[in-house]
Amino acid sequence: MAVIALAGCSGSPGVTTSALALMLSWPLEPCRRMVLAECDPDGGAVLHGLLQGTLGDRYGLRNLSVAARQGDLGDAFWRQLIDLGGEEGKKQSPRDRLLLPGITDPAQSASLGSVWKALGVIFRGIEAEHGHDILIDLGRRGAFGPSGVLAEQADAVVVVVRNTLRCLQAAEGRVRALEERVGDVGVLMINEGPYPAGEVQRVLRVPVVATLPYAPKDARVLSDGSEQPRHFTKSALMKAARTGSALLVQRAAVRRARLDPHGTFAAGGEVTRAR
Repeated sequence: MAVIALAGCSGSPGVTTSALALMLSWPLEPCRRMVLAECDPDGGAVLHGLLQGTLGDRYGLRNLSVAARQGDLGDAFWRQLIDLGGEEGKKQSPRDRLLLPGITDPAQSASLGSVWKALGVIFRGIEAEHGHDILIDLGRRGAFGPSGVLAEQADAVVVVVRNTLRCLQAAEGRVRALEERVGDVGVLMINEGPYPAGEVQRVLRVPVVATLPYAPKDARVLSDGSEQPRHFTKSALMKAARTGSALLVQRAAVRRARLDPHGTFAAGGEVTRAR
């Protein structure tokens, strides 16, 4: 299984919406879980987007800074997760597609300096001990600065890019900077613009790992909690997300096998108790 970080750039690429589509479509084996962690230092979007504020601000990353000071981070992590299984999750065991909501105010990121590294250890431990997959939403800035340690510890880092001229120009510098920090990166392409995947690969000089269609109506179900159309799970967006999630898992496995063929990195992580 894998720890995968999604990063963005300017040009509104849709990192969180893509992450939600992937998470809800992720291929899960029995007794496995998928955890989506909103680790964007600019703030999370799911509580007041997809969930329409129905849960308030009781859950989320901001509560972990207090738990870390009290030495209770491992257990507190599981208490902050929200079940997003929904229609997709009914085919699986309960609480198998889980969300760690992000902070609600960018000012809260200042209190998370010591939490980012500890979260990276928790993610590695969950993956190594239990085989659960972790998808990290780093937003536009999260792959750099203190939270960038999460990108460094991931099995794969993927930049979400729309194939428009504006977004490609913004992405080029971001991709180069990420390569310097974490090594090889890939691209998840949102197919809004005129440039095919081959051209995107040529311009950015990194592989397009997966592609999602530009589908504003379906995307608003995930980004804003809009009414879910009939057969939403069979829409072009969700079908592509199912294919894309499998491709991301494959990329992560290949990269890990190349960089850590004996599994020493995963084995060395501190394991936190699963719930």
